[in-house]
Order: sequence, then structure tokens, then C-alpha cells
Amino acid sequence: MEWDLILVGAGLANGLIAWRLKQARPELMILVIEQSKTAGGNHTWSFHHHDLSAGQHQWIAPLISHRWPGYDVLFPQLTRGIDQDYYTIFSDRFARKLTEALGEHLWLNCPVTALTPQSVQLQSGETLTARAVIDGRGQGDVTSSRNAWQCFVGQEWRLAQPHGLTRPRLMDATVAQCDAYRFFYLLPLSPDCVLIEDTRFSNLPMRDTTEYRAAIEEYATAHGWTLDTLLREEAGCLPLTLSGSAPQSEAWHQPLSGMRAGLFHAVTGYSLPLAVQLADAVAGLDVIDAPHLASLTRTMAARQWRRQGFFRLLNRMLFLAGKPNNRWRVMQRFYALPDDTIARFYAGDLKLCDKARLLTGKPPVPVFQALRAAFNTGNES
Repeated sequence: MEWDLILVGAGLANGLIAWRLKQARPELMILVIEQSKTAGGNHTWSFHHHDLSAGQHQWIAPLISHRWPGYDVLFPQLTRGIDQDYYTIFSDRFARKLTEALGEHLWLNCPVTALTPQSVQLQSGETLTARAVIDGRGQGDVTSSRNAWQCFVGQEWRLAQPHGLTRPRLMDATVAQCDAYRFFYLLPLSPDCVLIEDTRFSNLPMRDTTEYRAAIEEYATAHGWTLDTLLREEAGCLPLTLSGSAPQSEAWHQPLSGMRAGLFHAVTGYSLPLAVQLADAVAGLDVIDAPHLASLTRTMAARQWRRQGFFRLLNRMLFLAGKPNNRWRVMQRFYALPDDTIARFYAGDLKLCDKARLLTGKPPVPVFQALRAAFNTGNES
């Protein structure tokens, strides 16, 4: 069969492209190939209301698992509620909806050994051809950039009694710091079910999850919660770029998506808003073929790299200035800013006045160290 588009990897970015094309371009023959037994993996993807346009909210709505009218943050010297809608997609719902949409055009347990912009070679020896192939197989080579890491372990628990939370706690940084910026992330999923995640912004990637699991149990006990049934666990280690060069892919003749194309927020690691933008852009192409898709993904990746320059600067100031145990002061100061600035920060669309607010005033780290970190661009290009 001659396919119009083959998407290699059924993660968030490729899954959203397929979902959007099924709505906007149903005449296209689309195949999604995934090496594991399910689409979407084992993930929680969250985003803020202002991250997406009204139209994007409409087409992604069937994938949403939970929506809350706001969220809270807790710091040693600041407790604040942000009354802006917050959304979460769980990978099990994502997989179910994608399977319903694609049917027999979603191939699972199907490893790929090689691909080109117009062909895919399967481990079985079969070669598939298409007008275009998009490589969305997760995080690519990060050696071209200098990174810190967002390390986390999240566990979804059914408790022995109601937890009492009415909306998410995006950051509870009142916990002990541990040579990193550390906070707990909580999503109330039902009166007695909650996702508890221990997150650490560290200079080093995560090497062991044992400590995280024990910390989750300690956090629950400290809040008077009795853990009853562990429903799900996920762990991850996301790159937070400090400096480097824009992602490359063999002169960009190969269309890429998601983390592989560098389409993520440098400070938060969030990738869903950019995955939605890419899905819309693909659906809007007059001609879907390898050259047009390569040009599109190359342009989006280059634009994102340029737009994230200020965020890489913030990362350097966070990770290279001051002591790791005091990084919470930087985030506490950030959450004292106006709601609109916070919303634009997460959307990756800061105005000049927002950047001025972030950099002016009494710094939460030593001035000299902050300046040295800001100009420590290393291999930035």
C-alpha cells in the first residue's frame, strides 16, 4: 500500500498529528507505527489554558482526562492560588482515543530498524513507502546542548480516606531541598485518588528511583493520608537546556516531531502546546510530502530555538548561580509576578515587559554569580 504519511512512534506529538489529520484531512491514508504494546506509553501530559487557542482547545477536548479551574503553589514564604484552568491528559485515555480513530492503521509491537523521509524498514524485513515519514521516536541526541534535568517519579494512589484537595498543587516547595530545586506535584483525580509526584530540578540526571518512592510515602504520611492501592507509577528525566546549538537531523531532510525536534519548553519541559501547534501546522499544509514536512519541522524547530533563548538564560541563572538548596527562592519570586506574566511564561510567549519583570528587582541569587551564569553560554549557537 502507498501511504500518504507514516508516523514512526505513537507518542504525544505523532499521536496528535494523526488525531488532527483524522479530523481535518480524513481522505489521507495515515499509518502510525509503535514498537511497544500501546500508544502513548505511560505518561501524564498537562497544560495551562492560555497555552492553546480556542480552536485548539476544541479539537483536543476529547483527549482531556481532567480539567480544574485553577491551581495552587506553596513555598516557604508564599502560598498562592492561580485561577487559570489547568488540564491533564493521561496516556491510557490518549491510547484509547487514538486506537478508536486509527483502527487497523495503528500498528503496535512493530519495531522499526531504519527509516528515510519516504520509507520505513521494519524488523520483520518488510519495507513500507509513503509520500512522507515523520520520526517521532522520543528524545533524540542531546549531546549538542548543555543540559540540566527535571527528574521525577509520580505515583497514582487510591487512599484509605478522602485527600481533601479540590485542585492541583503545581508546586509544593515547602519540602526539604536536596541539592536540587525540589517540589511535590499533586493532581486530585477523585475524592480518594491522587497523583503524587516528587520532582527535582537537578544538574545531574536521575540514577535511582528508590529515594523518590520513599519520599512520596513520607509526604503522604505527613499530610495524614493512608496509601491504600498503587494504581500507576511513572518516572522520567527531561532535559532542561542551558545552552547549545539548535537540533539537527542530517541537514533536516528527515521530518521530525516532538522532543526529537527540540519542540519543548526549556524551563518546564512541557511539550504538549508545541505538539498541538505542530499538528495544526501539518494539517494546514496544502501538500503533505517529505520536502514540505521537512521544511515545516525545520522552520518550527529553528523558531522555537530562537524563542527559547531567554528561557535558556533563565535556566543558566537557576542552575549555575547560587546554591542548589536555595533555588526555591527563584521560583518563589517568579510566582509573586502577575497572573498574565505567569500565563505567558508557560505559553513560551513572553513580552518585553515580562522579561523585564523577571530580571529586575532584588535577585534571589548573588548578583555576581547571576551575571556570570547569564554570560556562561558555552557552545551556544
